[in-house]
Amino acid sequence: MGDLSSFSVGQIVGARLAGTSITKTAILLGVSRAAVPKVVTTYTYHRKALSAQRQIGRKPKLNERRRRTLKRIVSKNDRTAGPKSDKQNSIFICFHKTVERELHKSSIHCRDCNC
Repeated sequence: MGDLSSFSVGQIVGARLAGTSITKTAILLGVSRAAVPKVVTTYTYHRKALSAQRQIGRKPKLNERRRRTLKRIVSKNDRTAGPKSDKQNSIFICFHKTVERELHKSSIHCRDCNC
């Protein structure tokens, strides 16, 4: 699927939006039947075509859900310092600098550190 051009991806999405079946779309455009739903799903969720370039590097330690939870915990208890919140809650098993960094991205600064 990574070798599809953006034009091919547009054709697949357009054919599916027009109501063509997955099998018929795959036959018409000369792609595998498994590639059609993958392309359409990616376009639906991300509103963009797949790029041939894969994400490189380590995955983030905190996903979006954990970031929201961290922000909620810190905003609920205003006295909680950022680095201490990972010791109080078992959901945040990561280095305290990671918690500080995520809070800084959210414009929440702790009182204990020199940030």
